[in-house]
Amino acid sequence: MTSLTRADGRANDELRPITITRNWLDHAAGAVLIEFGRTRVLCAASASEGVPRWRKGSGLGWVTAEYAMLPASTNTRSDRESVKGRIGGRTHEISRLIGRSLRAVIDYEKLGENTIQIDCDVLQADGGTRTASITGAYIALADACAKLGVPQALTGSVAAISVGIIDGTPRLDLPYEEDVRAETDMNIVMTGAGKFVEVQGTAEGAAFDRAELDALLALGEKGCADLTRLQQEALAR
Repeated sequence: MTSLTRADGRANDELRPITITRNWLDHAAGAVLIEFGRTRVLCAASASEGVPRWRKGSGLGWVTAEYAMLPASTNTRSDRESVKGRIGGRTHEISRLIGRSLRAVIDYEKLGENTIQIDCDVLQADGGTRTASITGAYIALADACAKLGVPQALTGSVAAISVGIIDGTPRLDLPYEEDVRAETDMNIVMTGAGKFVEVQGTAEGAAFDRAELDALLALGEKGCADLTRLQQEALAR
């Protein structure tokens, strides 16, 4: 699983170059530009006092997320969904995935009646935008909790990575050119403690067996562990 067979020269179990830049915006409680190779996502956290109406008086906080792609983030310009007057199903799905992933590592009671909103905007897309969003959003969330004075509201960390089977071979962190021809495509979300938050897997071209599933999960575990280390290094700077 380590032979150099990919177009970009990576081993099959190797991440793309990952760059994490904190404090990318002046006004956000946490702002991270995260780069997975040529995929670039800006993750900005806004913190505010108070919670949604259905949460008021509970003493519990709330964390939510929104995902969007800039019109020129792909090779063909797409209209802003705000101009279309409706949010697409894919956008809703990814926004909810990011929110669920972040809430897996939040202690609502320690957050208090505060709300943290994470906006993930894809500046450039080359595969793995949802996994990059989750990985960067966690760092923005950590910075926002620190700014609110409640770093203890975080119970752990969370990261995500894509895996897939291309040309019969399991591979980690798929760029677009691999993603579009994957026989199996999977997104894996894990905590820094090595527990699974979510696994999304689909047989695109051919059904996969248990051995292939196990190989993909093992790749995902390795990738998320590598990302957790990079998150820790970024937060320590």
